[in-house]
Amino acid sequence: MAESQLQELRGQVDRLNLQLLELLNQRAKVVEEISKVQAQMGTGFYDPQREADMLTQLEMANNGPFSNETIKALFREIFRASLAMQEKDARAKILVQRKSPDQATVITMPDGVTKIGDGSFTYLTGSCAIESYEQMDQVAQALHKHGVKLMRGMAYKPRTSPYDYQGMGEEGLKIARSVADKYGMYVVSEIMDKSQIDMFADYVDIFWVGARNMQNSFLLKALGKIKQPVILKNGIASTLEEFLYGAEYIVSSGNPNVILITRGIRTFEKWTRNTLDLGAIAVLKLESHLPVIVDISHSAGRRDIAIPMAKAALASGADGLMVEVHPNPPVAMSDAKQQLDLKQFDTLMDTLKKMKI
Repeated sequence: MAESQLQELRGQVDRLNLQLLELLNQRAKVVEEISKVQAQMGTGFYDPQREADMLTQLEMANNGPFSNETIKALFREIFRASLAMQEKDARAKILVQRKSPDQATVITMPDGVTKIGDGSFTYLTGSCAIESYEQMDQVAQALHKHGVKLMRGMAYKPRTSPYDYQGMGEEGLKIARSVADKYGMYVVSEIMDKSQIDMFADYVDIFWVGARNMQNSFLLKALGKIKQPVILKNGIASTLEEFLYGAEYIVSSGNPNVILITRGIRTFEKWTRNTLDLGAIAVLKLESHLPVIVDISHSAGRRDIAIPMAKAALASGADGLMVEVHPNPPVAMSDAKQQLDLKQFDTLMDTLKKMKI
């Protein structure tokens, strides 16, 4: 008798499970419709006040035997699952999201030979800031010797302190252009504001958006209208999702040639300037088809660990490396501690070339 009663009760549970499953799937379909409406309205998926109101209604309607805390915990999991579904659907629609394993954005420079994201390892190097023609010429000679095609030419320097060196401005860009032309290289320089775009177009081959401007949507959308490639650096405390949405602003505005550059993230660690997140490199390569370059200079903030960090960047599957080089780092006008001298740069390049073999 007891055995048959047990089987009957278990049967009721099985039927209720199926009913709950059907109701959950029905709920999910309604949530999908809500997502479409929210997308049309341009609003976010997560509404904390709406979630709080639903939980309050459930508490008021709950007659047991589950406690209100248990009911809230159960429904929070349902809410999380719905939100995750909405976010997954949204990510699948964004242009920078990888749609297939073999999808890759390959950026080809005007010479038709220099490519970023084609499976080769690209070097983007040069001094932190332009200080003089002589300085840039010395550095360019060292880069040219190793076949480097992308040269940093930072004429505008956003600094934490308004009293630190801010760069040479347009005169610096003229120097960078002159030196790059002499050695057959391309100028990469950081743009600060969309009002500079026309002026930059006269000197710069690849526009660079720094960490402070990663979420400057007005600048990002404006860079979506230009023909030059754009390098986008992650914000110092941004999530990977925010980073990719920053790139989406550029790509969705018409410029598909975007390169991601990661400079680490701010953590509690004080012995390095930032913390290089190797996992982020792997995730970005998995989630997006855009090329990923690793900035070991701003990640470390110190030159003495450049080689092991560069090895890690290469081993992580990144598409390239950014490292700062200066003829005389101790007297550099910015980031003196992290720039390599020319001999150290030679050693770094020789080491990495051996790894590639």
